[in-house]
Amino acid sequence: MQYKSERLSENITICINDTHRFGTDAFLLADFAKHKRSDTFCDMGTGCGIIPLLVSKNNAPKEIVALDIQSDAVELLKKSLEISNIDNIKPICADLKSDWYKTYADHFSVVTMNPPYKADNAGLQNPNEPEKIARHEIMCDLNDICKVASKILKYGGRLCLCNRPERLADVIKAMQSNGIEPKRLRFASKNADTAPWLFLIEGKKGSKPFMKVLPQLNTMNSDGSFTKELMEIYKTKGQEF
Repeated sequence: MQYKSERLSENITICINDTHRFGTDAFLLADFAKHKRSDTFCDMGTGCGIIPLLVSKNNAPKEIVALDIQSDAVELLKKSLEISNIDNIKPICADLKSDWYKTYADHFSVVTMNPPYKADNAGLQNPNEPEKIARHEIMCDLNDICKVASKILKYGGRLCLCNRPERLADVIKAMQSNGIEPKRLRFASKNADTAPWLFLIEGKKGSKPFMKVLPQLNTMNSDGSFTKELMEIYKTKGQEF
C-alpha cells in the first residue's frame, strides 16, 4: 500500500494517500465535539482516521472506535497507529448500515462523522470510486447516518456532524426523524464578510427541542493569515506548522 505521512504532533504521525486525506473541516469537527475522558467515542466514515487521531492524545476518551467501509482507509489508519505507537483506537472495517452496530447498541456517548457533502444525484461525480464514496452519498445518506447514530448512542448521547450550509435543512430533518434533537449550531466562514462554507451541528438523543446558535467561526484574517481561534484549534489538536 502506497502512502505518505504527515506529522500531526511530536508523537502522532498520520498516513494518507491521494484518496484518503483530510482538511480543516476535520479539525473543526474534532474541536466542536468537545470530548471528555469519560466519553465512549465513535467516528463513522473515518477515512484516514484523522478525527480519532486528533482526540486520542488530548484528554483522550476512554474508548475510541473508528469505522469505515473502505478497507484501504482502515489500513492507512492501522499504519498510523503502528507508527505512532497508539493503542487506544479500535479500527473497524464495515458498512455502517450492516450489523456491526448491534455490538454497540446504546453504547457511545459521542458519535462524530464528516459525511459525504453531496447528495447522490447532485453535481458531477468523480469516476474514481473511493473519491465518489467520500464526496457523494453513494454508500449512505444523512438518514442512514442519523439512524445508525441513534442506535449506538446512549440516551443523551451526542451526534456531531459537519456539512455544507445548503444541506442544513436535510441534516436537521434527518436528526429529528431519528430521535436526535439539534442542540448546537455553528457556521464557519473564511471571514466576517463572506458567506459560510461549513456548519457544525450537535444533536442529542432523546433531548427536548432547543437549539443554540453559536457565534460564527472565522478562519482567515484580512491579511490571509489564520485567525487566532483557528490557530488555537490547530494547536490544541496537535497540528504543527
